Amino acid sequence: QVQLVESGGGLVQAGGSLRLSCVASGSIFSINDMAWYRQAPGKKRELVATITRGGRTNYADSVKGRFTISRDNAKNTVFLQMNSLKPEDTDVYYCNAIDEVTPLELVGYWGQGTQVTVSS
Repeated sequence: QVQLVESGGGLVQAGGSLRLSCVASGSIFSINDMAWYRQAPGKKRELVATITRGGRTNYADSVKGRFTISRDNAKNTVFLQMNSLKPEDTDVYYCNAIDEVTPLELVGYWGQGTQVTVSS
């Protein structure tokens, strides 16, 4: 089992910045892709950004140019630097990690979520 623990959420004014962190621990084989998702109450969880083990990134159109995803493979940690925050970025942010048990067996894990609130 792999545990993901997020931190860094909070309350910030519009235009401000926050940095989220997520650390993977436990019985890890090899963390493959890592990602950040977000979800508002009653809405579908949506992808914010992904990063491969080699550092290739992908972003939702709504956050391009404002958010940056990065990772530290040695520490099994992924970060999300969020700049120029908007009230519509208010959500619970979830970390996701794919553990490669074998090349044919990939297991996904979720963190517990961290609240980000942007005031106008």
